[in-house]
Amino acid sequence: MVSTSKLSRQLNRIALSWPYDAFRPNLQLKTFLSSLSTHPGLTADVVEAARALSNNEISKQYPLPPNLLKPASMPHHYTRLVEGFEKSAKGIGRPWWKVFFGIW
Repeated sequence: MVSTSKLSRQLNRIALSWPYDAFRPNLQLKTFLSSLSTHPGLTADVVEAARALSNNEISKQYPLPPNLLKPASMPHHYTRLVEGFEKSAKGIGRPWWKVFFGIW
């Protein structure tokens, strides 16, 4: 059995490595994980779940098929969605005329 202080340090290390979410500045998973590390009922399962989320293990274990990522009706939909999300995080918006005419 692992001691609570060791589990707390491991979860704190995971929390410190968690990236900043620019779209929710008042609600950060990093803050939640660091406060969870001080909880008296902290278990090894919680730390393992946080580590699995941090390392993106679920998507490695269950990869999405290409036809789900590029549907035949709109093959560039998810690519544009990610691109728009990244540009929005940088503060870059689409010009009004592209929005008006539906041009990507």
